[in-house]
Amino acid sequence: MGCGMGKSRVQQNKCDRVSISVPAIRAALLIQRWYRQYVARLEMRRRCTWNIFQSIEYAGEQDQIKLYNFFGFLMDHFTPASSERNLISHIFRENEICHDADWERYFCYKDIEIPDSYLGPHLTFPMTFCGVSKLMEAFKQKQQLHARYVLQILGETWRRLRILPNINHVSVCHTKEITICGDLHGQLEDLLLIFYKNGLPSCEKPYIFNGDFVDRGKNSLEILLILFGFLLVYPNEVHLNRGNHEDHIVNLRYGFTKEVLGKYRVHGKKILKLLQKIFSWLPLATVINHKVLVVHGGISDSTDLDLVARMDRHRYVSVLRPPKMIRPTLNGNQTVIGKNDDASGPAGGRRRVRSLTNTSALGQRNNIPRRSLHNLPTTSNQLNCSVEDELKKRRRLAGFDQTYRDIKTLDSDSDPEFGEPTETHGHEWKQIVDLLWSDPIPQNGCIRNEVRGGGCYWGPDVTEEVLGRHNLQLLIRSHECKQDGYEFCHNRRVLTIFSASNYYEVGSNRGAYIRMGHDLVPHFIQYQASSTCRELTLRQSVSWTERSALRALRQQLFVHKSDLIGAFQEFDPNNTGMISLRHWATATEGVLKLGLPWRVLRPQLINRVQYGMVDYQQWIRELSITEPKPEVSDTSIMETMYKNHSNLETIFRIIDTDHSGLISFEEFHQTWKLLSSHLKMEISDKAITDLAQSMDFNKDGSIDINEFMEAFRLVDLSTHA
Repeated sequence: MGCGMGKSRVQQNKCDRVSISVPAIRAALLIQRWYRQYVARLEMRRRCTWNIFQSIEYAGEQDQIKLYNFFGFLMDHFTPASSERNLISHIFRENEICHDADWERYFCYKDIEIPDSYLGPHLTFPMTFCGVSKLMEAFKQKQQLHARYVLQILGETWRRLRILPNINHVSVCHTKEITICGDLHGQLEDLLLIFYKNGLPSCEKPYIFNGDFVDRGKNSLEILLILFGFLLVYPNEVHLNRGNHEDHIVNLRYGFTKEVLGKYRVHGKKILKLLQKIFSWLPLATVINHKVLVVHGGISDSTDLDLVARMDRHRYVSVLRPPKMIRPTLNGNQTVIGKNDDASGPAGGRRRVRSLTNTSALGQRNNIPRRSLHNLPTTSNQLNCSVEDELKKRRRLAGFDQTYRDIKTLDSDSDPEFGEPTETHGHEWKQIVDLLWSDPIPQNGCIRNEVRGGGCYWGPDVTEEVLGRHNLQLLIRSHECKQDGYEFCHNRRVLTIFSASNYYEVGSNRGAYIRMGHDLVPHFIQYQASSTCRELTLRQSVSWTERSALRALRQQLFVHKSDLIGAFQEFDPNNTGMISLRHWATATEGVLKLGLPWRVLRPQLINRVQYGMVDYQQWIRELSITEPKPEVSDTSIMETMYKNHSNLETIFRIIDTDHSGLISFEEFHQTWKLLSSHLKMEISDKAITDLAQSMDFNKDGSIDINEFMEAFRLVDLSTHA
């Protein structure tokens, strides 16, 4: 009987536990569901934030290439006598016709004395591990290396790079691993953190740095000097690939040119010229154990590594434009022709020469009117026509309707002093552009990369074909910021690695690097260089980066406000001032062309919506942006300034040939004329003069570029609320 009672109590206890556990399970499921929804909402916000940052970044790259193409149009269709052409001709000059002895003299540092007051590191050559360690420690302490030592390091690096092949081949044995780093973009703290976690380069610890060492960050030059120092100490263990930012034209826009000139005001111009030469000698790719290809951007359906290995890579000083080619003349001499102008640097005084005995070969082409104002019928109107009128006429004569983007110059319509690259040169140039600028996509095929403006998009089928053709098993590339620092695609046969953490904003992404052993299996190490970010929760991190992205997006909306109002009015024929959310999203995307989910972003951008309608006039007024108020009579020039801030700074730095940071009123006027020609819009001379006078703060007849650009910096008031 006792046993029976005990059994019933056990059953009762089981029932009690079951009855208690049912509510607990339900509560756990509710908590789980809520947490999943919470994480999903955070992930959606993070992805929207990421899309904003990336879309604005790629739009900037596209503008850079469009502007450079415009300069190329001027070079191709204006004669050397044209003032507009002369303004920008020096950026197309190249150095192939210079002898090595000329460059040796240009690299000379012996006449530069180091004063007793210099407190930075003192280096001895040849470079040693101790010397590079001393250099790193000095940079940690914010010290600056003397220009004499900078030039010595650059000279030794140039001599080393010249003997390297286009494609480095490295081997990894059973006893050691190789480390592969992606984009650093001037963020010295990321490089130092990699060395702290992984160890310094040595005979036992080889490294591959996969391009984009410079631009955007504040310490690009310091990164270069450290990497070049280790290259000199361990030439067989440190491998540097060229990235798309190792290009002096790109550096004009993204900060490296400004950084060097700011740190070395006396010798900065020479340092930049030597770096331009060094960048052209950087290898294009590295192959590990004949199986893993490491390249900065990617590939295309026409990628041929055998051709890449044979070409003269140093001829492509800027990969944004094909180099000039050399064609023999009838008397056996060589004529330098092509899309780039005469040489600069050590042979800057030399001019392009064409043999007089070769004129018969060009007789038919010389009958074509040269593309200059001076060759048009000499009426007063035509002699006084503006740059814009000249461009329109040149485009019409060249057979172009609206744009210079789709230029396909006919040989019979070319400037006699210039020539088109041969088919071989054009194919080589395309190979390099694809290697440095391309991005993978999930769809099959290979199409032009319209988002960046350079290179291509390639799909999994192209990956399989190119890797199979060259007997490779994996492609490692960089070039794209990834939230986790790395990402696989194309059936894990393409791996993107990005080493600049907090690239867009603190907390926006992790950095990562790869360790790879003899088995060629990649192992990833992630990190955050910012201690602030490591202390943030997931929600705080997402909110922080979201605010930064929305601030950048509001600035884009503000500078396009006139275009936006015009687009909104097309959906408001009765001038009610109200449009639907759908029309608001359509019009906004039509103007900005950023490919963003505008209806998803609406709650962050629009405060008030009535019955699905937006008061767009009020919305434009409420954008939390303030602007400076210089006394300029023409408001259109102000909006043009905001909208084309980066393009204008690029043109300023191109025209500032002596890198003094100052431009005259006349150069300022010419800058605006170039910009208005590029934009195909009219800007009055009076408006330009008023702006120049308002920005000449000390009334000395010149304008400080940095002060001018800072005066027109937009401020988001929401950050100060």
